[in-house]
Amino acid sequence: MTLHHVRRGSGSPLLLVHGLGAGSQSWAPILDRLAAEREVIAVDLPGFGQSPPLAGEVSIATLTDAVAGFIDEQGLGAVSTAGQSMGGRIVLELARRGLGGDTVALDPGGFWTDREVAVFSGTLRPSIRLVGALQAALPALVGNPVSRSALLAQFSARPWALSAETVLPDLRGLATAPSTGAAMDALTRGPKQAGAPAGTLPGRATIGWGRRDLVTLPRQAQRAVAAFPDAQLHWFERCGHFPQWDAPAEAARLILDRTS
Repeated sequence: MTLHHVRRGSGSPLLLVHGLGAGSQSWAPILDRLAAEREVIAVDLPGFGQSPPLAGEVSIATLTDAVAGFIDEQGLGAVSTAGQSMGGRIVLELARRGLGGDTVALDPGGFWTDREVAVFSGTLRPSIRLVGALQAALPALVGNPVSRSALLAQFSARPWALSAETVLPDLRGLATAPSTGAAMDALTRGPKQAGAPAGTLPGRATIGWGRRDLVTLPRQAQRAVAAFPDAQLHWFERCGHFPQWDAPAEAARLILDRTS
């Protein structure tokens, strides 16, 4: 499968992998900052954005296989990678397999306890259904700071401060992407993220986490670092699950400084 992708900028390549939502558009809040210094390649995972769904099983392993195939197809070799949420888990899995170069994972999934993943599933699935039911009214709802705050309380530490243009694509994608349901099943019913022993990663690894993340809880960060002992942990203060929303300048700077 050839994944749909966008390329911007020039310089050392940087591959971006999104989480549940709008596909490559999820990176729009920081894409210009990244492309000012690097050649940025933002992919649409299978069944998100403009990429068709996988023909077979949807799992973290098969989604990672698709990205690995894209890297090989595009001749990207030891490309630096950055991912957020599910995409953060995928770039860590690439690094665990020895693929790519430097890695930045923002609020990655897969480091929860059984109870935490049950809460994640039990709260996010109703949110997705609600957003789906509100599709026609979404532009008006996210255009109002009060209703935007109510809709995004699980995702952002400062939803009232966000623009409608920032959040609307991800909200629409969360409800309408063909692979949202299958990817949720993979995250919540599949295996947890395996780690990588010290000295086995292909490049530097950085794990960024929002102090106020209500999706992948901050206490999961220590489990992630325990699983990837070579990784450096960076905390985003006053930040929820989407650093590119709540702290765009800081998120972009972290990605640029920790990849080459």
